[in-house]
Amino acid sequence: MADRTNPNDRPNIVLMVSDDHGRETVGCYGNPVVQTPHLDQLAEDGVRFVNSFCTTASCAASRSTILTGLHNHATGTYGHTHGRHHFACFDDVQTLPAMLGEGGYRTGRVGKMHYAPETLFPFDWGHPDLLFGRDDVRMSEACREFISGPEPFFLYWCSHNPHRAGLVESHPLRPDNFGNPPERFPGDEEQTYSEQDVVVPPFLSDTPEVRAELAQYYQSVSRLDRGVGRLIQILKEEQKLDHTVIIYISDNGSPFPEAKTTLYEPGMCLPCIVRSPLHQNRGTICDGLITWADITPTVLDFAGLYEDETRFHGRSFKRIIDEESPTDWRDEIYASHTFHEITNYYPMRVIRTKRYKFIYNIAWKLGYSFASDLWESASWQATVREGAERFGTRTVDAYIHRPRFELYDLAADPNEVENLAENPHCRQLVETFVEKLKGFQTETEDLWYHKWTYE
Repeated sequence: MADRTNPNDRPNIVLMVSDDHGRETVGCYGNPVVQTPHLDQLAEDGVRFVNSFCTTASCAASRSTILTGLHNHATGTYGHTHGRHHFACFDDVQTLPAMLGEGGYRTGRVGKMHYAPETLFPFDWGHPDLLFGRDDVRMSEACREFISGPEPFFLYWCSHNPHRAGLVESHPLRPDNFGNPPERFPGDEEQTYSEQDVVVPPFLSDTPEVRAELAQYYQSVSRLDRGVGRLIQILKEEQKLDHTVIIYISDNGSPFPEAKTTLYEPGMCLPCIVRSPLHQNRGTICDGLITWADITPTVLDFAGLYEDETRFHGRSFKRIIDEESPTDWRDEIYASHTFHEITNYYPMRVIRTKRYKFIYNIAWKLGYSFASDLWESASWQATVREGAERFGTRTVDAYIHRPRFELYDLAADPNEVENLAENPHCRQLVETFVEKLKGFQTETEDLWYHKWTYE
């Protein structure tokens, strides 16, 4: 336990959460084209997790988990909080800023909120949600005031990049612009990309529309990276960097079909980079299984406030940061998705080990429901227009019409194409995963547990 009376024993903590940043578009995770030098340097100065997962691939629901340590089906944020969707945390949910504030930390937030009700998230300092738009460099510069203040502090820095935004009307294929400005922001310089140079990941089809959208997406990712770099520069200039823990994650996978809103790997297997002055390793990886339900416990652990581990669905991963292959750690993680927009009802519960992924599609008789921006995207509409049978490595029919159970051997089938759930050789494995999922739902008081009894 840290000494709360000694500020030097309690590090500052910066939690950076990007919006729809897939792991396949980060240089240090293997993309040779996209320019993310500041995230790459953060990984060189810290530890990169390679088995890190959101628990639900939808913005608000994921953020409710990040800021509470609870699965979204337990917080009440079953889907989007904004507009008429109206999901929100229950009044008795305790949030990370509230717990840190009670523990003596100054708390600040900047950028995307996407949580509700605001009263449960009592940050001491902050700016309006949309004040900086997509200008992440300016958003970071605005944090100088907060960073220069007394220690210890917690800063929740949330970019709107690289979320979808609107169409490039001047482009013949009308790709999304992902918030890329028609003219560069003051004090910044946009990084553009050739459609021929982008790397098309296996879950997407290699079409002109996909390439056009990826080029725009990369540009937004690079702008995000420059915002990350400016914030780190400010921490250094204010002489706070050497006493600050930095955690970088994305709320969910990239805003393309077969990624965001799904619990396939591109939707949930995400970047997590931790730079900690309290740990020794630099430029290494950790392959321990972690989820965003672990973020709140881990931040509290760094703050010396991790006093009741049983109150969370996640657990602190602070002790394994210096272990490349942790021993005495968990063997499986769980995920829970129910809604995106309120019209996108497709509940899934998932168990994932290092080798296997098991998905329980609770409402499997329904067709899979698209998020509106993914359905309207140039990438998907080209598939519809051409009547294509496949999108990426999966058939369109398999993507929209899913069975009750899906089981994938990720070692042999990393793209999750061959469903083994009906394979008689895997019957015992399916039964084991079903019982584990039932236990998870019982322990987390999942209202969808009762679907086992009458459907």
